[in-house]
Amino acid sequence: MFPVKPMKPTFKCYLPPLQTDVKKTIEPPIKKLEPKLLQGEIVVNEVNFVRKCIGAESSQDDLWGKLICTNFKVSFIPSEVPSKQKSYLSHLLLGEHDIPLTCLEQVVTVNDTKGKKKILGSNQKLKFNPTELILYCKDLRIIRFCFRETGPDSAKKVCLAIAHYSHPADLPLLFGFEYQGRRYHESKGQRVNGASPRGGLRTPIFDRPSDWDREIKRTGALEWRVCSINESYAISPSLPEHFVVPVSLADQDLKKHSIYFMNQRIPLWCWNHPNGSALVRMASIGDPLQQRKIDQKIFSAITKSHPQRSEVIKSDLDKCLPNIQDIQSAFTKIRQICVIDPFEESEERWLSSIENTRWLEYVRAFLKHSAEMLYLMEGKNTSVILQEEEDRDLNCVVSSLVQLMLDPHYRSLIGFQSLVQKEWVMAGHRFLDRCNHLKKNDKDESPLFILFLDCVWQMMNQYPAAFEFTEAYLTVLSDSMWIPLFSTFLFNSPKQRAQHLVDFAKNKAIPQGEDQVVYFPPVWDWSQQFSAKDQTLFNNPMYVGKGVACVQNGEVKSFRRTKKMYSSTLRGTPASLRNGLKVGEDSLTRRGSLVSELKPDFSLVRDESPSERFFRDWFSRPADQQSLLIPLLMPSHLALWKLFFLRWVPEACISKGGPITAYHKLSQLVDEIEILQSKLRQYKGPSPGGTPLPSSSGPLSDQRRMYFKASFPPSPPDFLTSSFPFTPMGNLCRRSGYGTPISKFLNGARIWLSTETLANDAL
Repeated sequence: MFPVKPMKPTFKCYLPPLQTDVKKTIEPPIKKLEPKLLQGEIVVNEVNFVRKCIGAESSQDDLWGKLICTNFKVSFIPSEVPSKQKSYLSHLLLGEHDIPLTCLEQVVTVNDTKGKKKILGSNQKLKFNPTELILYCKDLRIIRFCFRETGPDSAKKVCLAIAHYSHPADLPLLFGFEYQGRRYHESKGQRVNGASPRGGLRTPIFDRPSDWDREIKRTGALEWRVCSINESYAISPSLPEHFVVPVSLADQDLKKHSIYFMNQRIPLWCWNHPNGSALVRMASIGDPLQQRKIDQKIFSAITKSHPQRSEVIKSDLDKCLPNIQDIQSAFTKIRQICVIDPFEESEERWLSSIENTRWLEYVRAFLKHSAEMLYLMEGKNTSVILQEEEDRDLNCVVSSLVQLMLDPHYRSLIGFQSLVQKEWVMAGHRFLDRCNHLKKNDKDESPLFILFLDCVWQMMNQYPAAFEFTEAYLTVLSDSMWIPLFSTFLFNSPKQRAQHLVDFAKNKAIPQGEDQVVYFPPVWDWSQQFSAKDQTLFNNPMYVGKGVACVQNGEVKSFRRTKKMYSSTLRGTPASLRNGLKVGEDSLTRRGSLVSELKPDFSLVRDESPSERFFRDWFSRPADQQSLLIPLLMPSHLALWKLFFLRWVPEACISKGGPITAYHKLSQLVDEIEILQSKLRQYKGPSPGGTPLPSSSGPLSDQRRMYFKASFPPSPPDFLTSSFPFTPMGNLCRRSGYGTPISKFLNGARIWLSTETLANDAL
């Protein structure tokens, strides 16, 4: 009998190589792909053999692994650690491939063999088996997963789970409520008697009279007082319990007049100028018959609070600035152009397409109006009232920008955070609706806070030594809006926040009277998200604030001002009321193009208005970084915020290029100076009589302010790119283009200007 010849295998396996490895005796055992879960986080669905698309044109860099949906995030766990460099900003609560569910804008399933595509919502059915899943994120990422080697039912289930859990039915279903409850009890043992109040948080929350008292004293607002008539939200559901009003206004008068204001939002004090003029914000008055009477009462009280009894001017922002729908439309368009549309489809029109979105036009409009308010307070010594119908959107942007321009305190890190807390969070900006965390009403969604951060970046770009923080900080702050673990960006009003947190404390058995800041903290404690080393990326090495160690003998210049750079667009008075009476007309139409207004006339023959003379005089002097700052408002002075809009775009990522290279050099220089200063202090000793031996060591590494240390090689490291500390790898998967206008833009082409405008500006 002949021996049976073994048959050759007829089955060819298409699984990833890691899954077919059988060399168990030689190779170490394959690690189980398990997600890193936070307290209270559970896995609701998962699927293996998923491919995460990295490159747009080929799949050679794609990652294989497991796709997981939890009650907090979408997580991808690669089977192998990628060899290429990952992001250098390591989040303590999120992995490199994690996406919070609240960050998802759209969940799109695709079956390319059948040519089908569907945007999934909550509790929807999926009639085809998906071969791809595309996640469009609110932080502008586009993540793509392929299911070709995955079981069809498993792929469908994980897609439906992601869609369902990204559409929570109610606010308490957001993961932050579960996470903070567990975290509070698990960290109870770490909180001992005598611990720092509020967990050592340095940023004031403005939920107590003492925070407002300190702000009154800091600004010298002697004729203003803390008012508590809204305790338990007895007057208005959207105002804080404590706020500041003129001393001459009695509580009973405020209660009597509150019924005439929209949502009972009586006027709120924002800030006092050293010359005595005040910045106030308020909602509109619904009854026209009562408007003049109440206006005169409010104007009289504010006038009495001024040392010189100066006049009061009211500016109606609804009449001179774009509305929230215009802003949302512009943001949608600029996002489409920057990250969604392939560049080759708009190759000849990329720059003009950016202009046509009107995003930068709106950024300029808010900066321009804020500068006009600055002139009234600084140049004319008048108090200003900002009026908006509900006082919860446009007023937040303008009041914050005016204070940022006038008060250097708000250009420090703690000061800026207190500004956001005061003018946005406690003033009742609808973060829940404007961020659309529950995805219930797209009409209420509007990126007002992102527009404000863009305005701040424009000023930082023009005055790089005036701000303690960096653009990386602003970008991280914008990303934190989509992480539902902190109280800052979750609620529509202080009352909604208080009510939900009281219920939350009861449900989680948190002792009555415990500070809400302790058991559901705000975002301002950055140690919750980043290591001490990563937080040094927030520190600006060029900052020349008071008490900051920096190069004092060197000359730090942001730009050279000439008369030609003066913007003559700041003319006239906006739509306003002087002591209750309307004067002038609107200087900025809402829908009209701003470009036509930007042709400066520097003729010395015509008479200058007082405002023109004020701005010309200011721009003719050297900038004082610790005084007021006025932004340049010509269109060519505004730029696209590249780190925010283009950080995920592979075509825009420049190796060892972009502003980060200057940041790297300056950080090393400042770090070296601080080491020398430390050694000098050690050499001199703590007292005049003592002269200890000089120490060879500088400050400890974890106490140094700069991310890049002096011990690093002087040349930029290989991992530095213009997207640093972020990386586009795997975060924007779409078709790529070549020979695109973005290369012209990155080489210095001016943004959002037509050829005609550029020609006129060059004259």
